[in-house]
Formats: sequence, C-alpha cells, structure tokens
Amino acid sequence: CLNLTGLSFPGVSSGFGGVHTFLEFFMSKKMIDGLSRWVRDDWKSSPIRFSVEIFAWFLTIACSVTMSLTVPNPPLLVLYPIWIVACMMYCWAAWTRRSSGMVANYLLLTTIDSVGLIRMVLPL
Repeated sequence: CLNLTGLSFPGVSSGFGGVHTFLEFFMSKKMIDGLSRWVRDDWKSSPIRFSVEIFAWFLTIACSVTMSLTVPNPPLLVLYPIWIVACMMYCWAAWTRRSSGMVANYLLLTTIDSVGLIRMVLPL
C-alpha cells in the first residue's frame, strides 16, 4: 500500500514498479467514480460557490493562456483586472469553505496584483 503524506492507495506498491501501479490507480474506474462523486457532492453543498470557483478557474486559465501566447508583450492592462477579480472570487469561495490558508493566499495575491496594476496605471 503506497502512502503519500497520509493518503493510502490500496493495492499500490511503493517498490519497483509502484509508479506504474500508482498511475493505473489514477486512471482506474474507481478513481474516476470517486472524483465524479466528489464533484457532485461539492455541487450539492453549494451550487453558487461551485459555479464561482469554476468561473474563476476559467478566468485564470484564460489569463495564463493569453499571457503565454502574447509574451514578451502581454496585454497586462486587460489581464491584471481579470486576474484580480478571479482571485477575489477564489477568496470568497475559500472563505465560505472556512479555509484560512486559501483566504490568506488569495487576499495576498489580490493585494500584490492590485499594487502591480496601480503601479502600471499610475507610474511613480
């Protein structure tokens, strides 16, 4: 049984070949069913929060893809506000989950990126 920081995966050995078995577990029907159940439970617990998190995820992925496709001159004036809004959405979702670490993370990211946007718009 492989144990990664307290997570046990039955039937997964940690010896030679463990990686292959570990990957097989994550590609298995059991894992997919568990993930599907977890998503449904998350939706049932709070459809609004679930929707906010999915939309924030979409916004951050869109910002990252846009950034990677437009370097070395990304449209930061467009991307920064979108990223900041997504961070605030994630922060709210983390607050409703009572996840203090994630709230702190997204408050800090919102602050850092807001300072960056202000410095870009109002050069000192």
